[in-house]
Amino acid sequence: MNKTKIHHHFILHKPYGYLSQLINNQNHRKNKRLLVELHNFPEGTMAIGRLDEASEGLLFLTTDGKVSEYIRSRNVEKEYYVQVDGIITLTAIEQLQKGVEIGVNGQKYMTKPCKVKLIESVDHLPLANRHVRDDRHGPKSWASITVTEGKFRQIRKMTAAVGFPTLRLVRVRIRDIYLTNNPGEVIEVEKFLN
Repeated sequence: MNKTKIHHHFILHKPYGYLSQLINNQNHRKNKRLLVELHNFPEGTMAIGRLDEASEGLLFLTTDGKVSEYIRSRNVEKEYYVQVDGIITLTAIEQLQKGVEIGVNGQKYMTKPCKVKLIESVDHLPLANRHVRDDRHGPKSWASITVTEGKFRQIRKMTAAVGFPTLRLVRVRIRDIYLTNNPGEVIEVEKFLN
């Protein structure tokens, strides 16, 4: 008898201050906030691609390893809105588009070409009103960066490499699914892919 396993898929708006994991398997992170505080996920659920503790936005979770592998592949675009320190220049945007050198696991790595554009406002997004810093410490600006790879803290390293450190990072799109739910809200879906 061939039984097909039923898989579960979730879309989460990961809030600032949470680790992208369901269990705490590290001794030095005892007081960290985990995704299980937001929802009662079934056994075997895993986050697909991580957002660091200081990052926010769209996060998929699934019990299906094949779906996880595909979404993490270079076939799927991931779009981030990044608020940087200073008014990002066209030169910096062009450098990011072509690829910049960052450090990955102690080695130099050249990022793949990607899509980058300046954006005026993120008021349309369901973001928590999180204070970063006020304008007395200098201007800030937002850019959209769309990549098909996901190295550890890649977007933060990329903006720093062109002289505009990241102040806030929000993943707003994975493939054709956009961030629409509120911070901390979990939506169970039948599938991510058509």
